[in-house]
Amino acid sequence: MAVDFRIYDLEDITMADEIKRIVSDAEKVMQKTLEAMEGDFASIRTGRASPHLVDKLQVDYHGTHVPLQQLASISTPEAQKLMIRPFDPGTLKLIEKSIQTSDINLTPINDGKVIMLTIPPLTQERRKELAKVVSRRVEEAKVSLRNHRRDSMEKLKGLEDGDKINEDQHKRGKQDLEALIHKYSAKADEAGGRKEKEILEM
Repeated sequence: MAVDFRIYDLEDITMADEIKRIVSDAEKVMQKTLEAMEGDFASIRTGRASPHLVDKLQVDYHGTHVPLQQLASISTPEAQKLMIRPFDPGTLKLIEKSIQTSDINLTPINDGKVIMLTIPPLTQERRKELAKVVSRRVEEAKVSLRNHRRDSMEKLKGLEDGDKINEDQHKRGKQDLEALIHKYSAKADEAGGRKEKEILEM
């Protein structure tokens, strides 16, 4: 009889580990969702020069699309200026063309060695528009977070339906997932609030 108990204990431990894995995997994808949102925020122009505005810009380099940050150093010599210095001077024209055909709406000035971009100040109307963009992006991230929670909930339900875990274990797993959604939704709101404040500051 004692042997049977040890076997059941081992099964319980294994299932507990499986629940932890489901929760841990959910947290990983939620963290990635938050990082993707913040990466999008970095590319939103605020009236200040930031390398993030262009570092992921795709450059057509001999038929291959390469992120600008792999082809050049990007610096901010002044508060509203970006300087792009290619590692290979031969890519200068390619970088200039990529900027011209992109949607960043900035005019490159090519002096033969570097490209300068001047970031114009934002109007109050434009700031409000960008703040709305940030708000929408936060809501999109929160929808994604809820989808991750739903997928993980379904995995837990599958374990219970298959008699792999009992009702109490299922309930604890759901509680852990609920705690995660609250945590990452709050982080999304906080990051969005910081970005909106940055945009609206004159």
